[in-house]
Amino acid sequence: MLTEQQKQQLDWQKVDNLMPAIVQHAVSGEVLMMGYMNQDALAETERSGHVTFFSRTKQRLWTKGESSGHFLNAVSITPDCDNDTLLVLAHPDGPTCHRGTDSCFSPAASDWTFLYQLEQLLAARKSADPQSSYTARLYASGTKRIAQKVGEEGVETALAATVRDRDELVNEASDLIYHLLVLLQDQDLDLSKVIANLRARHK
Repeated sequence: MLTEQQKQQLDWQKVDNLMPAIVQHAVSGEVLMMGYMNQDALAETERSGHVTFFSRTKQRLWTKGESSGHFLNAVSITPDCDNDTLLVLAHPDGPTCHRGTDSCFSPAASDWTFLYQLEQLLAARKSADPQSSYTARLYASGTKRIAQKVGEEGVETALAATVRDRDELVNEASDLIYHLLVLLQDQDLDLSKVIANLRARHK
């Protein structure tokens, strides 16, 4: 995950061989937790793919999730500009915090994190009883109906903008985004695919 050059540039002496490692959700960007890595913990993280720290309390390597099963699956590791702090992007297997919350910093989630959480909720509703919620009924109605709703909400959003009704525009835009997320989930897609496409276009 780190190049050999990046590893050689890490300033372990500056941090007394315990480097702060900030773990961030690879999709939502939410900060999940912060721990400390020594060189062995970093090597184990790269070897296993599971984020591993050096526990100052236990005085040993500690893999997040080794007891709970809620591992942090490392995607990338990036040093900061001073080479004395690491940013780890990861996909969590369940809650990160021992209190059962997604982040050790909850409830300090960003607006973008909420959008990701909404997407996860919509994904879960795909297999729910159609009588349990509007979303589940929408999935059960089929792709054509979902696509029709996206079209309807798109038109209503545009109309709200043309009459400069800002409150209605916010309401209709919310409906449009919700139904678009449902349509993406119906097609087994998510926002990360859209974001990747936008990034590629931006280059």
